[in-house]
Amino acid sequence: MRIFVDPQTLAVGELVVRGDEHHYLAHVRRARAGDAVELFDGSGHRATATIIAIASDATTLAVAAKETIQAQPPHVRALVPLIKGDRMDTCLEKLVEVGVDAIVVYPAARSIVRLEAERKDARLAKYHAAVQAAARQSGRAQIPSVRIVDDLQTALDSLPATSLKIVLDPTSDAPIVVGSEGDLTIASGPEGGFTPGELEAFATAGFASVNLGPRILRAETAPVVAVAVIRTTTRT
Repeated sequence: MRIFVDPQTLAVGELVVRGDEHHYLAHVRRARAGDAVELFDGSGHRATATIIAIASDATTLAVAAKETIQAQPPHVRALVPLIKGDRMDTCLEKLVEVGVDAIVVYPAARSIVRLEAERKDARLAKYHAAVQAAARQSGRAQIPSVRIVDDLQTALDSLPATSLKIVLDPTSDAPIVVGSEGDLTIASGPEGGFTPGELEAFATAGFASVNLGPRILRAETAPVVAVAVIRTTTRT
Protein backbone atom coordinates (compact mmCIF):
# COMPACT_ATOMS: atom_id res chain seq x y z
CA MET A 1 0.00 0.00 0.00
CA ARG A 2 1.25 3.46 -0.90
CA ILE A 3 -0.11 6.88 -0.02
CA PHE A 4 0.88 10.46 -0.76
CA VAL A 5 1.84 12.78 2.10
CA ASP A 6 2.85 16.43 2.15
CA PRO A 7 6.65 16.85 1.90
CA GLN A 8 6.63 18.95 5.08
CA THR A 9 5.11 16.09 7.09
CA LEU A 10 7.32 13.22 5.89
CA ALA A 11 9.61 12.68 8.88
CA VAL A 12 10.42 10.07 11.50
CA GLY A 13 7.75 9.77 14.17
CA GLU A 14 3.99 9.69 14.42
CA LEU A 15 1.92 10.97 11.50
CA VAL A 16 -1.85 11.42 11.30
CA VAL A 17 -3.35 11.09 7.81
CA ARG A 18 -6.81 12.40 6.93
CA GLY A 19 -8.87 13.04 3.81
CA ASP A 20 -8.43 11.07 0.60
CA GLU A 21 -5.39 9.12 1.74
CA HIS A 22 -7.14 8.02 4.94
CA HIS A 23 -10.17 6.99 2.87
CA TYR A 24 -7.89 5.00 0.56
CA LEU A 25 -6.32 3.10 3.46
CA ALA A 26 -9.44 2.57 5.55
CA HIS A 27 -12.13 2.00 2.93
CA VAL A 28 -10.45 1.11 -0.37
CA ARG A 29 -7.65 -1.09 0.95
CA ARG A 30 -9.40 -1.96 4.25
CA ALA A 31 -6.10 -1.67 6.09
CA ARG A 32 -5.71 -2.63 9.73
CA ALA A 33 -3.43 -1.71 12.62
CA GLY A 34 -0.03 -3.32 12.12
CA ASP A 35 -0.14 -3.15 8.32
CA ALA A 36 2.87 -1.73 6.49
CA VAL A 37 2.48 1.35 4.29
CA GLU A 38 4.88 3.11 1.95
CA LEU A 39 4.73 6.91 2.03
CA PHE A 40 5.90 9.19 -0.78
CA ASP A 41 5.89 12.97 -0.97
CA GLY A 42 5.89 13.46 -4.74
CA SER A 43 9.25 15.25 -4.75
CA GLY A 44 11.53 12.23 -4.66
CA HIS A 45 11.33 10.98 -1.07
CA ARG A 46 9.72 7.92 0.44
CA ALA A 47 9.55 6.16 3.80
CA THR A 48 8.11 3.00 5.29
CA ALA A 49 5.47 3.25 8.00
CA THR A 50 3.30 1.03 10.17
CA ILE A 51 -0.35 1.71 10.94
CA ILE A 52 -0.85 2.36 14.64
CA ALA A 53 -4.60 2.95 14.58
CA ILE A 54 -7.47 3.70 12.19
CA ALA A 55 -10.35 5.89 13.38
CA SER A 56 -13.42 7.06 11.51
CA ASP A 57 -11.73 10.20 10.20
CA ALA A 58 -7.99 9.54 10.42
CA THR A 59 -5.20 6.97 10.26
CA THR A 60 -2.22 7.19 12.61
CA LEU A 61 1.14 5.96 11.35
CA ALA A 62 4.59 5.33 12.82
CA VAL A 63 7.05 6.59 10.21
CA ALA A 64 10.61 5.34 9.75
CA ALA A 65 13.50 7.28 8.20
CA LYS A 66 12.89 8.66 4.73
CA GLU A 67 15.11 8.04 1.73
CA THR A 68 15.73 10.00 -1.45
CA ILE A 69 14.94 8.43 -4.83
CA GLN A 70 16.82 10.02 -7.73
CA ALA A 71 14.87 10.68 -10.91
CA GLN A 72 16.04 8.68 -13.92
CA PRO A 73 17.55 10.82 -16.70
CA PRO A 74 16.67 12.22 -19.12
CA HIS A 75 14.00 14.63 -17.88
CA VAL A 76 11.14 13.85 -20.27
CA ARG A 77 8.49 16.47 -21.00
CA ALA A 78 5.34 15.75 -23.05
CA LEU A 79 3.40 18.41 -24.94
CA VAL A 80 -0.05 16.89 -25.46
CA PRO A 81 -3.21 18.41 -26.95
CA LEU A 82 -6.54 18.65 -25.19
CA ILE A 83 -8.25 15.30 -25.76
CA LYS A 84 -11.94 14.56 -25.42
CA GLY A 85 -13.47 12.96 -22.33
CA ASP A 86 -11.97 10.09 -20.38
CA ARG A 87 -9.31 9.58 -23.02
CA MET A 88 -7.47 12.60 -21.62
CA ASP A 89 -7.43 11.01 -18.17
CA THR A 90 -6.15 7.76 -19.70
CA CYS A 91 -3.38 9.62 -21.52
CA LEU A 92 -2.22 11.38 -18.35
CA GLU A 93 -2.36 8.19 -16.29
CA LYS A 94 -0.35 6.15 -18.78
CA LEU A 95 2.21 8.91 -19.30
CA VAL A 96 2.91 8.82 -15.57
CA GLU A 97 3.18 5.03 -15.59
CA VAL A 98 5.74 4.94 -18.41
CA GLY A 99 7.90 7.66 -16.85
CA VAL A 100 7.07 11.20 -18.01
CA ASP A 101 8.42 13.98 -15.76
CA ALA A 102 6.34 16.94 -16.92
CA ILE A 103 3.15 17.37 -18.95
CA VAL A 104 2.12 20.51 -20.83
CA VAL A 105 -1.44 20.51 -22.20
CA TYR A 106 -2.13 22.85 -25.11
CA PRO A 107 -5.14 23.55 -27.39
CA ALA A 108 -4.17 22.21 -30.82
CA ALA A 109 -5.80 23.85 -33.83
CA ARG A 110 -7.68 20.65 -34.70
CA SER A 111 -8.54 19.61 -31.14
CA ILE A 112 -12.23 18.91 -30.70
CA VAL A 113 -12.11 20.04 -27.09
CA ARG A 114 -12.07 23.73 -26.20
CA LEU A 115 -11.45 24.86 -22.63
CA GLU A 116 -13.11 28.04 -21.42
CA ALA A 117 -10.99 30.27 -19.19
CA GLU A 118 -13.37 29.95 -16.23
CA ARG A 119 -13.01 26.16 -16.27
CA LYS A 120 -9.22 26.08 -16.50
CA ASP A 121 -8.50 25.89 -12.76
CA ALA A 122 -11.03 23.09 -12.20
CA ARG A 123 -9.66 21.12 -15.14
CA LEU A 124 -6.09 21.55 -13.93
CA ALA A 125 -7.06 20.34 -10.46
CA LYS A 126 -8.60 17.26 -12.06
CA TYR A 127 -5.42 16.61 -14.04
CA HIS A 128 -3.28 16.97 -10.90
CA ALA A 129 -5.48 14.45 -9.06
CA ALA A 130 -5.20 11.96 -11.93
CA VAL A 131 -1.42 12.31 -12.07
CA GLN A 132 -1.04 11.95 -8.30
CA ALA A 133 -3.19 8.80 -8.27
CA ALA A 134 -1.17 7.32 -11.13
CA ALA A 135 2.11 8.06 -9.34
CA ARG A 136 0.82 6.32 -6.23
CA GLN A 137 -0.33 3.26 -8.17
CA SER A 138 2.78 2.92 -10.30
CA GLY A 139 5.30 3.18 -7.46
CA ARG A 140 6.85 6.49 -8.45
CA ALA A 141 8.49 8.74 -5.88
CA GLN A 142 8.08 11.85 -8.02
CA ILE A 143 4.74 13.28 -9.12
CA PRO A 144 5.06 14.77 -12.62
CA SER A 145 4.13 18.42 -13.02
CA VAL A 146 1.10 19.35 -15.11
CA ARG A 147 0.15 22.70 -16.57
CA ILE A 148 -2.26 24.02 -19.17
CA VAL A 149 -1.20 26.76 -21.58
CA ASP A 150 -3.42 29.02 -23.67
CA ASP A 151 -1.76 28.28 -27.01
CA LEU A 152 1.00 26.26 -28.63
CA GLN A 153 3.41 29.19 -28.94
CA THR A 154 3.29 29.77 -25.19
CA ALA A 155 4.29 26.14 -24.66
CA LEU A 156 7.14 26.40 -27.16
CA ASP A 157 8.46 29.65 -25.70
CA SER A 158 8.64 28.09 -22.22
CA LEU A 159 10.92 25.20 -23.19
CA PRO A 160 14.54 25.20 -22.02
CA ALA A 161 17.04 25.97 -24.77
CA THR A 162 19.01 22.83 -23.91
CA SER A 163 16.10 20.45 -24.49
CA LEU A 164 16.24 17.92 -27.32
CA LYS A 165 12.90 18.46 -29.08
CA ILE A 166 10.99 15.96 -31.19
CA VAL A 167 7.50 16.13 -32.68
CA LEU A 168 5.52 13.00 -33.53
CA ASP A 169 4.63 13.35 -37.20
CA PRO A 170 3.19 10.33 -39.09
CA THR A 171 4.46 11.78 -42.38
CA SER A 172 8.08 11.68 -41.21
CA ASP A 173 10.41 8.83 -42.14
CA ALA A 174 12.76 9.33 -39.19
CA PRO A 175 12.64 7.05 -36.12
CA ILE A 176 13.14 8.22 -32.54
CA VAL A 177 16.85 8.36 -31.74
CA VAL A 178 17.95 9.52 -28.31
CA GLY A 179 21.48 10.00 -27.04
CA SER A 180 22.63 11.21 -23.64
CA GLU A 181 20.54 14.36 -23.48
CA GLY A 182 19.57 15.54 -20.02
CA ASP A 183 16.29 17.16 -21.12
CA LEU A 184 13.91 15.95 -23.80
CA THR A 185 10.58 17.27 -25.07
CA ILE A 186 8.10 15.16 -27.04
CA ALA A 187 5.19 16.89 -28.79
CA SER A 188 2.11 15.05 -30.05
CA GLY A 189 -0.99 16.15 -31.91
CA PRO A 190 -4.77 15.64 -31.93
CA GLU A 191 -6.80 13.07 -33.87
CA GLY A 192 -6.99 15.41 -36.85
CA GLY A 193 -3.23 15.87 -36.96
CA PHE A 194 -1.17 19.03 -36.99
CA THR A 195 -1.87 21.97 -39.29
CA PRO A 196 0.93 23.15 -41.60
CA GLY A 197 1.24 26.22 -39.38
CA GLU A 198 1.79 24.10 -36.28
CA LEU A 199 4.45 21.98 -37.98
CA GLU A 200 6.17 25.18 -39.08
CA ALA A 201 6.07 26.48 -35.49
CA PHE A 202 7.65 23.26 -34.24
CA ALA A 203 10.38 23.44 -36.88
CA THR A 204 11.12 27.07 -36.01
CA ALA A 205 11.39 26.07 -32.34
CA GLY A 206 14.00 23.43 -33.20
CA PHE A 207 11.86 20.29 -33.18
CA ALA A 208 12.89 17.30 -35.30
CA SER A 209 10.04 15.31 -36.87
CA VAL A 210 9.93 11.58 -36.08
CA ASN A 211 7.43 8.77 -36.43
CA LEU A 212 6.44 5.72 -34.40
CA GLY A 213 6.11 3.21 -37.21
CA PRO A 214 3.57 2.42 -39.93
CA ARG A 215 0.42 2.63 -37.78
CA ILE A 216 -1.55 5.81 -37.07
CA LEU A 217 -1.89 5.99 -33.29
CA ARG A 218 -4.66 7.76 -31.45
CA ALA A 219 -4.01 11.06 -29.70
CA GLU A 220 -3.96 9.47 -26.25
CA THR A 221 -1.72 6.59 -27.35
CA ALA A 222 1.08 8.23 -29.35
CA PRO A 223 2.75 10.22 -26.55
CA VAL A 224 2.59 7.23 -24.19
CA VAL A 225 4.32 4.97 -26.73
CA ALA A 226 6.93 7.65 -27.40
CA VAL A 227 7.80 8.09 -23.73
CA ALA A 228 7.94 4.31 -23.26
CA VAL A 229 10.37 4.04 -26.19
CA ILE A 230 12.54 6.79 -24.71
CA ARG A 231 12.61 5.18 -21.26
CA THR A 232 13.46 1.77 -22.71
CA THR A 233 16.21 3.22 -24.88
CA THR A 234 17.83 5.32 -22.15
CA ARG A 235 17.54 3.05 -19.10
CA THR A 236 20.76 2.21 -17.28
